[in-house]
Amino acid sequence: MPTFKVNIKWGKEKYTDVDLCTEETPDVFRLQLFSLTNVLPERQKLMVKGATIKDEWGNVKLKNGATLLMMGTAEELPQEPVEKTVFLEDMTDDQLVSAMDLVTGLENLGNTCYMNATVQFLKTVPELEQALQKYSGNVAGSGLMGSLGGGSNLDDSITASFRDLVKEMKAQTQPTIKPFFFLQLLYLRFPHFAEKNEHGHPMQQDANEFLTELMRICQQKLTSNEESKAQSIIDQYFQIEYDARLKCADEEAKDEPETQSTEKSLQLNCFISQEVKYMLTGIKSKLKEEITKASPTLGRDAIYQKTSSIKRLPGYLCVQMVRFYFKEKGAVNAKILKDVKFPMSFDAYELCSPELKERLRPVRDKFEAEEEAKAEAQVADKLAGGKPKTATQQVRKKDEPPKEYERFDFADDVGSNNSGHYELQAIITHKGRSSSSGHYVAWIRKSGDDWLKCDDDYVTPVTSEEVLKLSGGGDWHIAYVLLYGPRRLEKVAPKPVAEVAAVTDSAPVPMETEAANGDS
Repeated sequence: MPTFKVNIKWGKEKYTDVDLCTEETPDVFRLQLFSLTNVLPERQKLMVKGATIKDEWGNVKLKNGATLLMMGTAEELPQEPVEKTVFLEDMTDDQLVSAMDLVTGLENLGNTCYMNATVQFLKTVPELEQALQKYSGNVAGSGLMGSLGGGSNLDDSITASFRDLVKEMKAQTQPTIKPFFFLQLLYLRFPHFAEKNEHGHPMQQDANEFLTELMRICQQKLTSNEESKAQSIIDQYFQIEYDARLKCADEEAKDEPETQSTEKSLQLNCFISQEVKYMLTGIKSKLKEEITKASPTLGRDAIYQKTSSIKRLPGYLCVQMVRFYFKEKGAVNAKILKDVKFPMSFDAYELCSPELKERLRPVRDKFEAEEEAKAEAQVADKLAGGKPKTATQQVRKKDEPPKEYERFDFADDVGSNNSGHYELQAIITHKGRSSSSGHYVAWIRKSGDDWLKCDDDYVTPVTSEEVLKLSGGGDWHIAYVLLYGPRRLEKVAPKPVAEVAAVTDSAPVPMETEAANGDS
């Protein structure tokens, strides 16, 4: 095999015993020299005994120990980066939170996962966060000692502590926080949350019960926006109003007039029975029910048909899956493990009163037009040979202006929902067989199909596919409370005047007919 050991002289540098195989082209040898000298092959000029080596070896006579002369300028070596690359496995907890844009976790202080999950759950509502930051109460001035008297002072302290906790979490200056002060205030305000078992350990509590109590405090202490008619920020963004109608079902009271009233709540309830397979079915089942009450006509108790429909949808819709019931055997709040599917996008239109449906129609028409435009764009893209982008792939580039959205509420009811369309943004799940045991975890949407699992102080990224598996059917985490936020309608930029004029000018002019001239 014609392989030689040659020497290469390049300026002041000399390389000895370099392998050269004449069965390969000179270009291959130039690549070998590039690895030694960093001179690009196209910049190299090779000579031996005055003869220039080009694309072929030709009649060049070579032997072991022969010296080849090379001319050419080397490429500048890459400089060491100013900031050294740090790999994920080498990062500290603080660096991981910043690099992966994770939320700050909350340490479990003894079966306090119900509290941690609830705080992460509520923190996803920006309007509530803004209202908390505007709250001027001072937790230091009415802290543990000042709050021992209970009552309003303690509610002020809890609200201020909640505000400070959310603010500290939002700063993301540390991977985890110990919410010790907030917890002690809660124990003072709600002593049953501080109960301990026979071993002296804190007992597990119901996350939805805690959510209800915390929202009631915020309902009293956080005022609504100035332009709202509501008294509280909670009423403004979470309150549902129902049109409730009662009709006596007894034949003896068929002439008794139907009564109508307005009822309010901060949650929709999904009641789970053997027939319920979907969340919407469970919600609708309780909007038509039979109740027993005193009949003024009969002078005794009678069965009434109660029919409810929603006449005011809030901006944020909270749905509780009613999974716990009291089981006499064992005296525990047992859990219904049945698989009940919930959607990523929820449409509450079916639950609304005829009057509200009519008000929702204009914005719903805009959403339908938007969906049709997207579908047409995907078809056109597919016909052009492209693939439709997923929600995760449709990420805004840094140089693109931020998207603008239409308001999601009615102008005369700030904080309401003007379309009936919602997007799932947070879930509290429970793993276990009863409300007094097990474990709670919060799952919050980051963006698109990307979610975060907030398991106390351990926060990890998950996908929407994993979230949809939380519908139940086993001992895994099961959705207990769901939070739906308003679906946002993107603003459509108006066409330039010149473009509109061009379309108008190009439109065909209708021909005059006999009828148009008034002849018949």
